[in-house]
Amino acid sequence: MTALESRSFEQSRSFREVAPMRRSAEVSAGLLAFRRRAGLEVLLAHPGGPFWAKRDDGAWTIPKGLVEPGDELLATARREFTEETNLVAAGEFMPLTPVKQKSGKVVHAFAIEADFDLSTFASNSFETEWPPKSGRRQKFPEIDRIAYFALAAAMIKILGYQQPLLRELEKRT
Repeated sequence: MTALESRSFEQSRSFREVAPMRRSAEVSAGLLAFRRRAGLEVLLAHPGGPFWAKRDDGAWTIPKGLVEPGDELLATARREFTEETNLVAAGEFMPLTPVKQKSGKVVHAFAIEADFDLSTFASNSFETEWPPKSGRRQKFPEIDRIAYFALAAAMIKILGYQQPLLRELEKRT
């Protein structure tokens, strides 16, 4: 490395230490609630809206949402869980290894053992143009239903990129 290259390297290094790094991809955070019945069961959410209406296997997800710059991952995961399910998660949270969507978005998940009463389920909503190009806007629930699934069934129901979360939970519990 020449003296000029060395100086440039040192300058760029000190700049990175002072200036905050920009995110190149979006980051989400969510909760993976689980309970122990006959075996391990996980709580999954089915996305609402017309795109997901007729999809089941490979469509379910953990309740999650976008982490805004400066927000803490666990705080975001808890807030999104409550907004999407109307349930409040409290207790010990176990961080799981983040997973990545095809889009590059990184999803951080925290597992929590909790046997929720699902009868209080309610979700926030979103608005979109539907049908497409109709000029009409309609509201849909962000999540249209939630359910506990045995691990084998959950592996079929959950989005493919989130399957590693279930495998890690199984190994760690």
